[in-house]
Amino acid sequence: MANLLVDERDVKFVLYEQLDIEQLSNTAKYAEYSKDMFDMVLEQAWKLAENELAPANRKGDLEGCVYQDGTVRVPESYHRAYDLYCQGGWLAIADGVEVGGQGFPVATSLAAIESFGSANWSLIMFPGLTHGAARLVEIFGTEEQKNLFMNKLYSGEWCGTMCLTEPQAGTDVGALRTKAIRNADGTYNISGTKIFISCGEHDLTENIIHMVLARIEGSPPGTKGISIFIVPKLRLENGQLITNDVTCGGIEHKLGIHGSPTSVLNFGENNNCIGYLLGEENRGMSIMFQMMNEARLFVGMQGLSHATGSYLAALNFAKERIQGTEADRMKDPTAPKVAIIKHPNVRRMLMFMKSVTEGLRALLYYVGFCEDMIRSTTSAEEKEKYQDFIDILIPICKAYGSDMGFKVCEIAIQVHGGYGYCQEYPVEQHLRDCKIASIYEGTNGIQALDLVGRKLVIKRGRLFKRLIGETEDFLEWARKNFELRELVATFEAAREQLIQVTKYFGLKGMTADYVVPLLYATPYLELFGDVALGFMLLWQALIAHRRLQEIYVDAGAKDGESQKEVLASNRSAAFYRGKIASAEFFITNVLSLSRGKAKAIMSGQQSAIEIPEESFALS
Repeated sequence: MANLLVDERDVKFVLYEQLDIEQLSNTAKYAEYSKDMFDMVLEQAWKLAENELAPANRKGDLEGCVYQDGTVRVPESYHRAYDLYCQGGWLAIADGVEVGGQGFPVATSLAAIESFGSANWSLIMFPGLTHGAARLVEIFGTEEQKNLFMNKLYSGEWCGTMCLTEPQAGTDVGALRTKAIRNADGTYNISGTKIFISCGEHDLTENIIHMVLARIEGSPPGTKGISIFIVPKLRLENGQLITNDVTCGGIEHKLGIHGSPTSVLNFGENNNCIGYLLGEENRGMSIMFQMMNEARLFVGMQGLSHATGSYLAALNFAKERIQGTEADRMKDPTAPKVAIIKHPNVRRMLMFMKSVTEGLRALLYYVGFCEDMIRSTTSAEEKEKYQDFIDILIPICKAYGSDMGFKVCEIAIQVHGGYGYCQEYPVEQHLRDCKIASIYEGTNGIQALDLVGRKLVIKRGRLFKRLIGETEDFLEWARKNFELRELVATFEAAREQLIQVTKYFGLKGMTADYVVPLLYATPYLELFGDVALGFMLLWQALIAHRRLQEIYVDAGAKDGESQKEVLASNRSAAFYRGKIASAEFFITNVLSLSRGKAKAIMSGQQSAIEIPEESFALS
């Protein structure tokens, strides 16, 4: 590996050997793009991440953001890094040239984001949220709104945010109190308070454009009456930017992401906050979901970014940390001390991190590739198919990606031992920064309810059926590999368990036991994630096995001993053997547990519901 931020070889394996993104160059959408251009994007991203974003990260974590008299100062080191990010066109790298973007495939942009996030997640949050705001204006904005806001957002000259949460309205968005009162000129007066607003106030850019959910006076209660507004920190009036009565009431003191200010924003304290309706009245939630779905994939990438950085740091530490002797000489006081990577338990932890990180990378890049297929195909049926895949996999990407990413960070600290708990090593910051990923953009419990309560039900279950059907086509190919037959069989069994639990939920949802799918939604999402990662890793193993056999044949390595020599001298062979090992480990040690997980879910056991509140603990 060239750096400790991302596994460059594995990134290219997923993009070129697994997803075969070169096929996109055969479409009209991406006809002007080639593998050489994709490689150029990757190389430049890794260079920027290593040389600029990573050095700013440590300083930013220690310095944090400073709130004073309504303004927020971000870490000084962020300014240069952010400017270089914007100058490189990274914010709109996968957006159309007609809106100032570079038009590259989404899959390549996700590969860049992984390295950026591993290097400095707090900083990458600023352009990440900005991109979501720009997309909303592009899709739903008027020509005037596009001319005023979109280009400045896509270029990074201005930043953007998403403003949903209020003190009394977190997950229950319909309880929001922020109001919008119509003005005679078609604008709206906005008043209310939003909390937990990532990058809500800062000095990184001249202006900040807020996407604000509010209720127009007289609109219906609940989510049906919510509209969305563009509310700039500074509004344009007579050719000048003037204050728009948006003030910051403070920033949170947090466990992690210290370089990203989490703000309290007050709108219209002086009755002079002007907002511009985005899209139609009372369509705010459906419009905001466009941004939220992008944000949820982005949060899944956060889990991956921290996982890959933590894994590579732990691997490097395990190779350098000398402690103890090899297992077969434990009782020999004269035995030489060895690096801890020689110890079986450390290897077990490293294999867990390796397999999960590689599986998450494949899953998240695959969702980006699905978006590329939607953008490039001319077939309405193909567009519908890939959109179905995205819709059902988004809650998996967000929730499973963030949970498992955090688990990888935790294990990385364990590999480091006491050093991992100290700030001198990067893994403790990865852990702190990663935890928020399971909470914001819809808690992981909400993602599970979205999966069970919406994604399994809409279109008469078509999303799930279509995804399962795709795996059946895959299995017809996988069953032909005799040497990996046990892995294939374990995956098939887990897949069947997922199907049975899904059917069970469908039956329970039509009875008085409808609470069971709600109670077990999170374990179900975990089971779904296990199967999804098992699928990705098995897919990789089949490709790697074929490549490895080709290398053995070319080297004339027909027996175990000669093949070991090839693995020791040929880096490609070692890489492919590692891919097979990842699948072997995850499928055997994680996916094989699906039977027990499915049994627990389908037990219908409801002690968590039936226990009296007084029985949880004595007050």
